[in-house]
Amino acid sequence: MAGTRPIPRPLWKAAALSGMASYLDAGLIVSISVNLAIYRDSYDMGVWMAGAISAIVTGCIAVGSLVGGRLADLFGRRRVYNWDIFCFALGAIVITLAPDDITLLIGVLIAGLAAGADLPTSLAVVSDAAPAWARGRLVAFTQVMWMLGIAVAIFLGFVLSTTGMTGARLITGQLAVAALVTWALRSRLKLSEQDPAEAEPEGAPQGSSLKNVWTRAALLPMTATFVFYVTWGLGANTFGQFGTYLLVTVSDASQSLATGINLAFIPIGVLLTFAFVRVADTPWRDRLFHVAAVVQILAFVIASLTAGALVGMLVFFVLYQLSNPFAGEANYKVWSQLTLPADTRGTTQGLTYALSRGVFAVAAFFTPALADYSPSVLLWTITACMTAAAFAGVFIIRVLVPRSAAALPDRADLRIPST
Repeated sequence: MAGTRPIPRPLWKAAALSGMASYLDAGLIVSISVNLAIYRDSYDMGVWMAGAISAIVTGCIAVGSLVGGRLADLFGRRRVYNWDIFCFALGAIVITLAPDDITLLIGVLIAGLAAGADLPTSLAVVSDAAPAWARGRLVAFTQVMWMLGIAVAIFLGFVLSTTGMTGARLITGQLAVAALVTWALRSRLKLSEQDPAEAEPEGAPQGSSLKNVWTRAALLPMTATFVFYVTWGLGANTFGQFGTYLLVTVSDASQSLATGINLAFIPIGVLLTFAFVRVADTPWRDRLFHVAAVVQILAFVIASLTAGALVGMLVFFVLYQLSNPFAGEANYKVWSQLTLPADTRGTTQGLTYALSRGVFAVAAFFTPALADYSPSVLLWTITACMTAAAFAGVFIIRVLVPRSAAALPDRADLRIPST
């Protein structure tokens, strides 16, 4: 079976280095969330500055995705791939050493923009290098890195919770160190596959014209993957940012119980994401999506029917964590690489990332107020979004993936990256 064909070690190395974009993206968002109360007290922040820093993280990642993906297609993905991670390291260093809230805000701006730029670029780089029989597993592996970014930030936040600003600096400092090490390793990474953005047929870069983005070949998969990611992400982002908040304010759980519930499910998420990697290049990837999408919808229906009561939420978390790795962001990443045209892959995925993160930022602004007004309305709205995501996923599986496999030749089948 094609999905069991061994993947050469250099390709796994490329996937891991590209996956650091997801690790740093998740780590930045979660670390700011974990440290926000400490920043507020240490810098004597007002509520508006605290809110601005939280919103700017998501907003900058959105803008960075839009701009970074386009720059990668214009000037070369490897070039942008190497330098955006260095810029992230600079931003993380500023955050770590910030003496006041204004300096902190500057660091968040730099790191957020760089993290956003690296997301579509890094996925495009590993996709360019990967042969078709390995692409699903290699791209899906970046989702494991995303889960690890969340796990490390939450674990460090828990362990260092009594150390104040020293702990906060250590949490963001590890992101700076990780980014610098990744930059050094990426700079030495050798990939045999030519970057489509740097190829020059007839003297012109393939990705230099935006006209290539507005063709049917690019627009249809871009729209479909956007619809899936934005509708699925509204639910995932809500519980990612406000899961503990909703357990405390809606379900009447204690702060320690709410935190413990979130921590308990992280290992499950990591293990099941590894399981998704194993099947990402086999027919089971899409077969499992159908089952997991139904279970995911059922999870939100139970939460909605119980209006967020603690027992209902506990059932929700179990079902959601079991289904999410097989019907979530990992699918979006794989489908994007399989269906989007190679020459504009950075630009088009940057657009879907940027627009989706922008929607998430706006939704997050209203979520606490909506939860206070009616938890049932909030939960049923998310249930509707998850249902729409399931239909979008089925369309991608049934129509776009087969069409792309039949229409697009795979240049990378003929090359393996060198060490």
